[in-house]
Amino acid sequence: MAGQNRPAPSSCDCFVALPPATASRAVIFGKNSDRPRDEVQEVVYLPAATYARGAKLKCTYIEVEQAERTHAVILSRPAWLWGAEMGANEHGVCIGNEGVWTKEPVGEEEALLGMDLVRLGLERGRSAHEALQAITALLEHYGQGGSCKEEPTPFIYHNTFLLADRTEAWVLETAGRYWAAQRIREGTRNISNQLSIGTDITAEHMGLRRHAQSQGWWSGDGEFNFTKVFSLTHQPVRMEAAKARYCAGKELLQQHAGRISAETIMDILRDKASGICVDSEGFRTTGSMVSILPQDPALPCVHFFTATPDPSRSVFKPFIFVANVTPVLKVMSPSFGDKDPVQKVPRFQSRVDRRHELYQAHQAALDLMETSQEQGQKLQQTMQDLERQGLEAMKEVLAGGITLDPEELADLLFDCVDTEIKFYK
Repeated sequence: MAGQNRPAPSSCDCFVALPPATASRAVIFGKNSDRPRDEVQEVVYLPAATYARGAKLKCTYIEVEQAERTHAVILSRPAWLWGAEMGANEHGVCIGNEGVWTKEPVGEEEALLGMDLVRLGLERGRSAHEALQAITALLEHYGQGGSCKEEPTPFIYHNTFLLADRTEAWVLETAGRYWAAQRIREGTRNISNQLSIGTDITAEHMGLRRHAQSQGWWSGDGEFNFTKVFSLTHQPVRMEAAKARYCAGKELLQQHAGRISAETIMDILRDKASGICVDSEGFRTTGSMVSILPQDPALPCVHFFTATPDPSRSVFKPFIFVANVTPVLKVMSPSFGDKDPVQKVPRFQSRVDRRHELYQAHQAALDLMETSQEQGQKLQQTMQDLERQGLEAMKEVLAGGITLDPEELADLLFDCVDTEIKFYK
């Protein structure tokens, strides 16, 4: 990972579709997490919890005030950090983040990572709007900063977020402690490592425009366009590349408007021609997520995770929030406690093996697919069949055709992961 000639990374893409753009009365959310090529992403379930008033919470780098109650969450996250790239909570809230660079300078001082804010929003928000309020309050109070990858050389960015629930979505874009947000009530929206909120601002930092004027970025006359005011005059290569991905993602959503389903979003996340599915020398898609959020509150939300790299050669596995969820240790990375290189200062001076059991089995499967065409094709077909079975079962659940026992639902992700590993072996 320490190579000096690595190409500039192409990072994450988030998507959301709301009625009438969807095939059913549901909101569909999806994200590809594009990270350093050999970084391991784990999927972790954390139950709801209560805490004493005044308790402190250690995030990746800093402590913050703990909430008195946190919601149950399912997270897909780089195994070395506290936060998450994407995830959902028990109330049907989904959040994903993207790296972004703006006129507001990034600093090496450690603060909250954007990935910390994803988890904090999920743990504290019963709706997308409530999660947004939690994130912006924490952002304004603690700021954002610190290295975003597991290497001695800092890699720092600010963040944009896509938040969704059963009824609406929000885009939240930040520059340091400043932010602007846009509510999405219908249709489609995507974000790809660049500012995208123009003049249609639903909410903003109370000092946003005053700060822009004080820096000479906005005269104060005419409409305030967040993207134009805060975007860098000369964009980094990675952000120029993001424009093409953003346009491709937007076009793919528009092509399927009115019939977007979970499968549609999965196909988009697997699209390598557009660059949405990344597989380069330095970066690749290390984890993917798709969620179905029915507008009918009587129906469960269904969340699909790969827990493995490259969605074009991975299986999306379903998860539903119920009581007494069975921990899925086979998609959880080893814990190194105080000996973890992220806990030592200076940080990241050594490496540890964070691969979980599914990751290792999947690696062996990818190697086979690349060395034996015939066996690779059979394995690919098996993976597609496994995913199709999970999708069909979840469709039946959402249609009311079958009712799964709560104990079956508690074991759902566990059973899917266990089956996948057995097929690889």
